[in-house]
Amino acid sequence: MPEKHLFEYAVLRVVPRVEREEFLNVGVIVYCSAQGFLQARFEVPEARLRAFTGDQLDLTDLTERLQSFERICRGRKEGGPIGQLPLASRFRWLTATRSTVVQTSPVHPGLCENAADTLARLHAQLVQ
Repeated sequence: MPEKHLFEYAVLRVVPRVEREEFLNVGVIVYCSAQGFLQARFEVPEARLRAFTGDQLDLTDLTERLQSFERICRGRKEGGPIGQLPLASRFRWLTATRSTVVQTSPVHPGLCENAADTLARLHAQLVQ
């Protein structure tokens, strides 16, 4: 039987009007220390966001903000100073509570055999 590893994940949310606390789930971040894994995957559902926000949300800006999560996860210079932190610190920084258009859910734990497969499964569940 394959070994199971502890992983943590958080859902990426778009909160167009922070004061209303309404959100739309658009992606997920998965962290697995044992596998040295930290990745984010997102999808910008333009039609749903337009129905949700009208024309009040700049989708180009939103996409850039979400791409910054991916860059930080990769941990290269393109991720800026946060991207240079150790894996666990990057995950904690990405999932810290913030009051902006892009937020994360509380962190949830689980067990997985393969973190990349888990990321794909969680992402698929979100975009259904």
